[in-house]
Amino acid sequence: MAQIRIENLRKEFGAFTAVESSTFNVEDGEFFMLLGPSGCGKTTTLRMMAGLELPTSGRIFIDDEEVSKKKASQRDIAFVFQMFALYPHMNVEKNIAYPLISQGMPRKQVRQRVSEVANILGIESLLKSSIRGLSGGDRQRVALGRAIVREPKAFFMDEPLGALDAEFREHMASELMSLHSRMNATTVYVTHDQLEAMQMGDKIIVMNHGVVEQFGVPQQIYDWPATMFVADFLGSPSMNFLHGNGTIASASTQVKMNETTINIPRQTETMEGEFAVGVRPEHIQLDDAASLRCAIKATEYLGTTQIVTATTEFGEVKARVASNLDVTVGAQTGLSLISDTITVFNKATGKALLSEANKAVLAHG
Repeated sequence: MAQIRIENLRKEFGAFTAVESSTFNVEDGEFFMLLGPSGCGKTTTLRMMAGLELPTSGRIFIDDEEVSKKKASQRDIAFVFQMFALYPHMNVEKNIAYPLISQGMPRKQVRQRVSEVANILGIESLLKSSIRGLSGGDRQRVALGRAIVREPKAFFMDEPLGALDAEFREHMASELMSLHSRMNATTVYVTHDQLEAMQMGDKIIVMNHGVVEQFGVPQQIYDWPATMFVADFLGSPSMNFLHGNGTIASASTQVKMNETTINIPRQTETMEGEFAVGVRPEHIQLDDAASLRCAIKATEYLGTTQIVTATTEFGEVKARVASNLDVTVGAQTGLSLISDTITVFNKATGKALLSEANKAVLAHG
């Protein structure tokens, strides 16, 4: 397998900049996620890494060899597309074998490799089947098989589960993780689905408007978002923002919002102006004695939990609480925030302020 290094990667299409100065490493054997909304630059980044697009500037290394200007066929990688890209006139066995046959590998060795891959993917019984008669999930397995059979240095996957229905996507995601564990293959995977990225990724890059907003392991990004965009994009429901205005000094452990005081992690940065106190729904509790007052607007039952929507003078919030908690729409109550989970954001820059709680994760350039 391979380590991949990206240095100041940039891609322009005329006056439009699709990717702007991206720098990151994909470690050997990592399952690496490129996450973001449509049009954020994640697929363009993947296509440059794979050699399907040439960068405007910047460098791409695979195992310390610069491949920035090399064609995809010269990079020893495999690409799996969302729409499978299979040959409908060939059966399953011939589809999987095609990359090896095109390289001139002896037939006996081809049959052995195809058999091994089919066993890994659990499609031995489908080898003689027509592609046209397969389900979406089986077609995706065949597409994976055709990529795996070459034993490339790295796999690049562009929303490979996007064409599947929700239930089968979850099943195939589990299969992909199991396959990755067995093969320990370096994999770069594009998705717009934050749950898919959190479930599958060893590392995640969150992109927006061609810019890398944050890079790290899923738990760190979820707990300590570097920007308001990341805080809003990750999580269902996403992070709540309580909006205020004033001065936050270094070493502050509280913010004053009108007559309400909110405890926060000890800050290591200073700012003045509009700020937002960010807190995840599961870190809010209904507490009639709390000074942060609210009115219950709605409840949403989810089985083991319920989502309570409440209005405050600083903005609407959603709290995830136990499903057996008696909550009355229209009632007045208080909200208690778990202080050591809070992130404070500078609204002018959209960036998180550094604190004693998040400084090990975040760094501003």
